[in-house]
Amino acid sequence: MHFDKSPKEKPCCTLPTVKKLLEEKRRRETSSVPPSCTTASTSPVPTNTVTVSAPELFTCTGASSSYSDMAVSYEQWPPAPDPTLSYYPSHPGPSYAYSHPMTSEYGTQQQVQGFGDTMSQTYECQMTVANPNIVSSWSILGPDQTPQLSFGSSMDASKLEEARMLLRGMDYSRATGQDEDGDTILHIYTAKGLRECAFAAAERLRDVGRLDAKEHKGKTALLVAVTANQAEIVQDLLSLGTDINACDVKGQTALHLAAHYGFPGVLQAILSSRPAVNLEARNFEGMTPLHCAAISHSVTMKAFSASGLADVSLQTKVGEKLSCVQLLLNAGASLRSQEIKSNKTVLHLAVKEGNIDLVRYLLRIPLPNMKDFVNMKAHGHTALHMAAGLHGNPHQEEILRLLLSAGADPSIRNLENDQPAHLLQSGLQGEQLKLMLKKRSASSRRRNMSLQDQE
Repeated sequence: MHFDKSPKEKPCCTLPTVKKLLEEKRRRETSSVPPSCTTASTSPVPTNTVTVSAPELFTCTGASSSYSDMAVSYEQWPPAPDPTLSYYPSHPGPSYAYSHPMTSEYGTQQQVQGFGDTMSQTYECQMTVANPNIVSSWSILGPDQTPQLSFGSSMDASKLEEARMLLRGMDYSRATGQDEDGDTILHIYTAKGLRECAFAAAERLRDVGRLDAKEHKGKTALLVAVTANQAEIVQDLLSLGTDINACDVKGQTALHLAAHYGFPGVLQAILSSRPAVNLEARNFEGMTPLHCAAISHSVTMKAFSASGLADVSLQTKVGEKLSCVQLLLNAGASLRSQEIKSNKTVLHLAVKEGNIDLVRYLLRIPLPNMKDFVNMKAHGHTALHMAAGLHGNPHQEEILRLLLSAGADPSIRNLENDQPAHLLQSGLQGEQLKLMLKKRSASSRRRNMSLQDQE
């Protein structure tokens, strides 16, 4: 549906569309550090300005394009960090301190126009920190621990009533229609983080059966709220009956987006609506939310390692993204799920990227069939084959040892009839690792023969 207008008329909705927000974002991509709420409120920015953080530059793509089956010719990682340093802080800082652009696509600075000073001034700087109390509470837990979340304060009743009156005063097409980009007024309010306005608009759209209207990229208001890291609006929309499993033009559900961007507060809000949420939903690249969380963690982990472990903001983001992996697993996401294009499990994805922290975490999970899980194949390759292909990675030997300790079988052959030892690099290090694999293989054969004799 489009707003009715003559060729010379402007649309009756004066709000900036999501498309305009993204265009503004592209003009600001070089700015990586968003101002804090304190800075924004004291700077000479108009009082109806809403500031959001910088854009995340990577996308969660399919294994066929970004994640080949093997990691031979692997991109050189920085030297192994000092083992005395901890990757994770005891008290991670707030997300708005990021010096690396790793937040959502709604990363712009825009003015909310046409809705009166009283409403816009009330919500100044809502998007700079979606909810710092949520973000700062995440820390790295054990496989059997569940991260805890406490949402912020409830909505202000007087502001909500004011927002409802605002909606009642609008003409029907403005309050319930879509513009040329498919944006409803709910999409705009949600992208801006205007909670009470979003709630009132959602009520209005729900009453006319349009709560899940999609904009030009297929995003419902729920998906916009997830991408904008608005956990409380996510919770509000779910309480009003929005489709929790709706997907965009890339097949990404709310879980995929929250996992990809590393928003544990948003993820917890979605998971609190179980069992309606589909933990094993596939995007159009064939990946579950758990696969997206693993890939996203690896990207940030590599950036953090390249920073020399000195970037506190990346340190915080690493912890948040691992929390997303934990939340999905604790909610029941399957470790054995294989992404469709190359059949990789989350373990394959972690090993192929040399993500030692994620490998350690996954192998600490007490699975009754851990040996079978570790030896699962992705187009013929086990995780051990992929670890053998981590040439130049400082964590290669440790990953090999972890996999062997978890029951990885070095005698398994891939589709080219190669064992993991055949894929090791040449030189002294390769020979040492090959000797380690041969010893483990011989030990496994002796153990199997002993078991057969006992039978």
